[in-house]
Amino acid sequence: MGRRYDPERRQRIIDAAAAVVRERGIAGLGHRAVAAAADVPLGSTTYHFATLDDLMIAALRQINAEWLAEVEAWVEGVDPAAPPADELARWLGEQFTGDRARLELEYELYFAALRHEGLRPLAAECLDEMARMLTRLMPDAATARVVVALIDGLTLQVLLADRPYDEEDTRAALARIMGGDGDGGPPAG
Repeated sequence: MGRRYDPERRQRIIDAAAAVVRERGIAGLGHRAVAAAADVPLGSTTYHFATLDDLMIAALRQINAEWLAEVEAWVEGVDPAAPPADELARWLGEQFTGDRARLELEYELYFAALRHEGLRPLAAECLDEMARMLTRLMPDAATARVVVALIDGLTLQVLLADRPYDEEDTRAALARIMGGDGDGGPPAG
């Protein structure tokens, strides 16, 4: 019997890897679990991804691309007349009340970079790209990096400590970081 042509197989394997991590965590990621989830022979997973790190890299690359596309779309749609701190605080609220499983997956793969050296450059690239995008709304690149760090901290508090998101406190903190007075006023100058 000849080999069946399946141009979507590699992508199905990546999608299945993300689904396995979402359902079972990084510890549950294995070639057999992914093959079953993708409905492909085990040999297909090892053909396309020789190691689990290769598979995690592909999954993180895809998840980062999806996240960054969402950030880009949001940045492009920000009302230029509105205070950026207000817009960002509102958008974060939407993120935190949205698909929690997606946030958990993103952060599970993000933190896997602590133990899997091959993931670190991808995690760093995602942070750098997000800061670059936010620079359009910030006074400078350093401020954008601090805002990205604040977003990470808030996300961890929402995910791990079950702390409710406080949009007003976040707006005030963002305004202070971004050079405003914390009361929605323009940057002090």
